[in-house]
Amino acid sequence: MARECPDINKTETDQSSFWDSGKLNWDAHRIGWTVAGVCSVITVIISTVSVLQHCRSYTKPSEQRQILRILYMPPVYAIISFFSYRFFRSYTYYSLVEVAYEAVTLSAFLLLLIEYVAATASNRDAKNALARKDKRKLPMPLCCWRYRPTKAYFMYTVKWSVLQYVIIRPAASITGIICEKLGVLCEAAGFDAHWANVYIEAIDFVSISIALYGLLLFYGLTKEELSGRRPLAKFLAIKLIVMFTFYQSFVFSALEGKVIKATEFWTESNISNGLNALAICIEMIFFSALMWWAYNVREYKTPGGKPTSIWKPLWDSINYADFAMEIWGSIKFFIDYYRGVPTAHGHGHLSDRPNFAGAFGIASGSHYSKPSTRMAAGGSNGSSEYAPARARMSYDEDIRLAPYHYGDASTHNESTDESSIGRAH
Repeated sequence: MARECPDINKTETDQSSFWDSGKLNWDAHRIGWTVAGVCSVITVIISTVSVLQHCRSYTKPSEQRQILRILYMPPVYAIISFFSYRFFRSYTYYSLVEVAYEAVTLSAFLLLLIEYVAATASNRDAKNALARKDKRKLPMPLCCWRYRPTKAYFMYTVKWSVLQYVIIRPAASITGIICEKLGVLCEAAGFDAHWANVYIEAIDFVSISIALYGLLLFYGLTKEELSGRRPLAKFLAIKLIVMFTFYQSFVFSALEGKVIKATEFWTESNISNGLNALAICIEMIFFSALMWWAYNVREYKTPGGKPTSIWKPLWDSINYADFAMEIWGSIKFFIDYYRGVPTAHGHGHLSDRPNFAGAFGIASGSHYSKPSTRMAAGGSNGSSEYAPARARMSYDEDIRLAPYHYGDASTHNESTDESSIGRAH
């Protein structure tokens, strides 16, 4: 006999409206509806002000396009939560769309940290930076293993560990929407292996765990370079949203059938989901204010500078071509690495080895950098060397970020014998 998924919606619907018999018709649901709407509007206003400030002082596009994507998170959550409260019978669809934006935010945060590392390159000591990138233990819970950050494949792995989530989470949401439409998702069944929900949740859990671990690993690796940019405050502004929405959803679900009781028109699940959506709408006011503070525009303002047009920043923030380039660059590296392509393994020469800057797409020195960050030297000798695309990057700065210890910088020339270049271990 085929199993049926419990229906989380009641057959009966409330036929009344806000305005009945010449007067307002208030009940708990409509009060919550109004509160959710007002809170969502306030969140949108706060976030809009913050976004426009960055758009009018768009002095560092590579950093600020990622900041804009992050600043969209509270209004996206608030608006979707409002609609999921208003149209509670379609709550599952809205919730699946909502969590997909979390992947965009985490990926944007990683790319922002990478830009911060690149921006501070000229202010750091090369020897100290190289010494700091020696062999060390992995963070908990994998602290029994040690890793060497000087390995090119390791750095590409860290980058890919975060970027994979921007593929898997939206794919999981799309799959969930299709399964819900076909009647095989069944969130009400919890972790029943007969339904698709348990498998989608398991994949999502593994994917986001890897992404967060990669972010923490990268932060620990570049903590010195990120000093002064408040990376922890910026990360918490994102992670607290994820934590609050996850744990309060768990609490409301646990209260179903105990504290939360069904009514004439709403099931226990409807009420639980509605309370969660209402709470998110209220919380996003505070999180939008927190992001306004954490991602302050002050550091991007130039005294006497002319305000920039808002259209290019807005377009940059919704143009995800840079994500595609980063993902493709990482995939291509691993394909070449396992095929044994020399440029993925290196020959011992500085220009041939994929280095830290190249792996993270912030300088030349790797065939796998973002296309926008590489420029062909164009010499008459047909050299395959690449010159830095950013004016601020220099050879010394590239050495500071390079994962290999080459000793004295003067050894970097075409006549240097390969055996004279020692790899740091």
